[in-house]
Amino acid sequence: MTGTGLDLDVEEVERRLLARWPETRIAPSLERIRAVTDALGRPQRDYRSIHITGTNGKTSTARMVEAILLELGSAVGRFTSPHLADLRERISIGGRPIPQDGFVRAYRDVLPAAEAVDRESPTPLSFFEMTVAMAYQAFSTAAIDVAAVEVGMGGMWDATNVIDAPVAAILPIGLDHVDHLGPTRLDIAAEKAGIIKPGSLAVSARQTPNVEQLLRAHADAHLARLMVEGRHFRLSGRRAFGDGQIISVNGLAGHYPEVPLSLHGRHQAHNAVLAIASVEALLEDVIPLDALRRALGSARSPGRLEVLPGTPAVILDAAHNPDGAWALAAGLSDLGRRPTVAVVAAMGDKDLDGMLAELEPVVSTMICTRNSSPRSLSSRDTAAAARGVLGADRVVEIDDLADALLEATRTASALSEEGGDPAQVLVTGSVVTVGEARRLLGM
Repeated sequence: MTGTGLDLDVEEVERRLLARWPETRIAPSLERIRAVTDALGRPQRDYRSIHITGTNGKTSTARMVEAILLELGSAVGRFTSPHLADLRERISIGGRPIPQDGFVRAYRDVLPAAEAVDRESPTPLSFFEMTVAMAYQAFSTAAIDVAAVEVGMGGMWDATNVIDAPVAAILPIGLDHVDHLGPTRLDIAAEKAGIIKPGSLAVSARQTPNVEQLLRAHADAHLARLMVEGRHFRLSGRRAFGDGQIISVNGLAGHYPEVPLSLHGRHQAHNAVLAIASVEALLEDVIPLDALRRALGSARSPGRLEVLPGTPAVILDAAHNPDGAWALAAGLSDLGRRPTVAVVAAMGDKDLDGMLAELEPVVSTMICTRNSSPRSLSSRDTAAAARGVLGADRVVEIDDLADALLEATRTASALSEEGGDPAQVLVTGSVVTVGEARRLLGM
């Protein structure tokens, strides 16, 4: 019996989606998602797309692309993953999560094609494939002009890759998801290069020389152009201030001086550079400076070096690999060096030792906990690893995340009372950790 004749609400749709194969279970093929979108009439061809891959920074870059295009008057859709609190965050239309009725409608529209694929394929359609199909269908229904689409994992075999994007944006490529994408940067780059389509324009962040060479070879083989940060466009100036930073950018088409960016950290400045180059590539023109300043001056990326006001201040960052932890540690300097009490809960398949090594210089005390995911490392295992990097006197083990946040607040307050700079709380290690912390903190 199909679900098309049943009454559905958001909670029931989410339950059904989560009952499918999880995002961590991969069967690399575009056949299933292509069969679904073909049955729907290929909705992903009803609008232009900017396709975004890389190891870190994809969501923030997608959000900045969205903000710029919205400011220019375009009807914009955005697909990002994972979500922090609400599954509907993954599908944004006009800068807002898809409405509940739109979410249910997208599921209803996709379900008959999905059930047909499930019957015919030895591998059922996954949670991620379903949400991609729903996003592409919802964007078509909403008659958007442009979609900013974040790759879920890799690129070549990622379900998002059924779009024929004229612009591919490639953020720095590091080591993550090595069990699925391969053990080296070159292996991972080969997968991510798969979003570069014939005749398209690819804009890339700075990469290691061998990764850049691989990307260029892929682009040349597909008669695509590759533009690289530092050679074809660049960050020409940057200074931090309380609410973010001021950047100046030499883009592909124009120079953009003194642009306010309401996100913290040098890495976000470079993400903004790539977002600007991506939009220029799509427009084949200069972005009006006033519109760019308004867009980036109000851009938001929750859970990415996000500072919550209060005493003590709480910083949320979804860093979940060593490169992300390095960027986080560097970004904390923009906020001023001060005692930092870190609450850390990471997934068991991540390079925790590498993350801890990057965080060690900027953390005064680390409270090791766990999140609600079955993939989460236990607080005991996290604390054992942390003691090996930070020493036993700087590590506390608390199994419950809510209790860990309370203890972090107490510890930071006590450190502040001892004199000197006021202490702050940092929550990091996973998108799931940050999402749950946001809810616990009333965000």
